[in-house]
Amino acid sequence: MERRYDFFTMRSKARRQVPAKIRASKGVGKNRFAAKLKKLSYNRRMSFPVTRMRRLRRTEPLRALVRETSLDPGDLIYPLFVCPGKAVRHPIVSMPGVFNLSVDEAVAEAEECAELGIGGLLFFGLPESKDEQGSGAWAEDGIVQQALRALRKSSAAQKLVLIADLCLCEYTSHGHCGLVVKDGDSYEIDNDPTLELLARAAVSQARAGADVIAPSDMMDGRVAAIRRALDAAQLAQTPILSYASKFASAFYGPFRDAADSAPQFGDRRSYQMDGANLREALREISLDLDEGADMILMKPAMPYLDVVRSARDRYGVPMGAYQVSGEYSMLQAAFEKGWLDRKRAMLESLVGIRRAGADFIVTYFAKQAAKLLG
Repeated sequence: MERRYDFFTMRSKARRQVPAKIRASKGVGKNRFAAKLKKLSYNRRMSFPVTRMRRLRRTEPLRALVRETSLDPGDLIYPLFVCPGKAVRHPIVSMPGVFNLSVDEAVAEAEECAELGIGGLLFFGLPESKDEQGSGAWAEDGIVQQALRALRKSSAAQKLVLIADLCLCEYTSHGHCGLVVKDGDSYEIDNDPTLELLARAAVSQARAGADVIAPSDMMDGRVAAIRRALDAAQLAQTPILSYASKFASAFYGPFRDAADSAPQFGDRRSYQMDGANLREALREISLDLDEGADMILMKPAMPYLDVVRSARDRYGVPMGAYQVSGEYSMLQAAFEKGWLDRKRAMLESLVGIRRAGADFIVTYFAKQAAKLLG
């Protein structure tokens, strides 16, 4: 049995073994016992110069041995923006190194990601046409459905988790994430009728080959509606990755260029969360888990690492964070100006998200980081 030298335990035991009268007569008092037992205590903290924190930082092998947070290519999810056409690789000006890709190009990109050991892909669609309901989201020949079916024929699909982002904003003519009810100059996002459309889209994406459905719309009750629809369609094994904590953020700007999904009027603050509210974020997460979410995703990452940490401390489910377009683009701008070291700043930003508690990270840096980590 391992012996543990603890001051309080040994003092109490020693005092019990010596009768009080003998202790008093022999002068065996509190201070004398404390002095002796302090010498035996292996649990006390040492200060400088006995303790030198730099000892474990001297060499890279030492630093690697005691490193508390790891980052591997398999922790990364790479977003893909899929568009109609063939051999299309259209650069997104506000996101250097990111492209709108036709299905064939998306397959090629996926195969490269699989070779790099990246964990998975997150699909967004740019349809040929849009309407008020966003019907392209659940169309059998929808752009994301086409990409998923094509990828299922590729060997890359065996090495990657294929995640379908589920939202209507890319498919609606007005750019909002749900059905819009207008009354003169005012409007309302009609929550409950939107749930049926989201559920239809989820079933369509899962049937096309999505491993995971990731609702990002922030409608109340969407997870429960999607879970019921998947189960009814004999897709009970398809997990839901809920954007449970998605804030109304200025950092989404470049993404809306990439996905052509900016609202044509108003904004999304009536359904996406107020960035000042941590307690509300935790309530949203609890509700989504109660409704059947298997995993949760926090978005954005960098400005909300406190939310990531709080959620990690409270919930035992798999959890990711999305390093969104604005986070990516501002770092890219600093790299181009020479203000930051590209490799170090990129990896540091990702390690920080992992250290906050994210099990996996959705990031546009996935390929670049995987090449460095591999």
